[in-house]
Amino acid sequence: MASLIDIVLHLDAHLLEWIAMFGPWFYVIMFLVIFCETGLVVTPFLPGDSLLFALGALAALDNGLDLWLLLISLTIAGILGDTVNYHIGKYLGVKAFDKDSRFFKKQYLDQTKAFYDRWGSFTVVAARFAPIARTFAPFVAGIGSMNYKRFIAYNILGAFAWVFTFILAGYFFGNLPVVKRNFHIVIFGVIFVSILPMLIPWLKSRMAKKA
Repeated sequence: MASLIDIVLHLDAHLLEWIAMFGPWFYVIMFLVIFCETGLVVTPFLPGDSLLFALGALAALDNGLDLWLLLISLTIAGILGDTVNYHIGKYLGVKAFDKDSRFFKKQYLDQTKAFYDRWGSFTVVAARFAPIARTFAPFVAGIGSMNYKRFIAYNILGAFAWVFTFILAGYFFGNLPVVKRNFHIVIFGVIFVSILPMLIPWLKSRMAKKA
């Protein structure tokens, strides 16, 4: 946990080290991180929004990172991740949550279902911008047997919107002097804004229970 927090706090510095260390393989590693974060129910803790923002900021510098290669490869990673997750959900079904395990928490399922109650099929797009829900939305779509053609259309739209929004935000704003001086604060700000769509309904439910 301490190492994960350190990576988040100094995400730009760690990424620069990895670029120098792995060279072209860096793109493959980032592809796998985004694929696992969206495609495997057991890895919702991996960085998503903050990683994309930091990559965009670094792509604006003269360090060899190709902006378009990042945009295209990570969009494909997001699409493939959600597709795999959909099929895992279709195969395992709701029985995966019969026992509240470390990864298959009933709480996550309920939070994601609340997204579907509000957004319908568009949840596949909206949940891209909310950690945990991003990982569980395609899984729940598979459980609910959402029409696959409809799912894949929203999946592609969501991946494009998510990857392009955060990478381009980092590319155009990540190197402003005030952002560079407070990069770790900005990263935590990105994370906080990302969890608001799930935090607000949770707070409302807590307040309703107390009332």
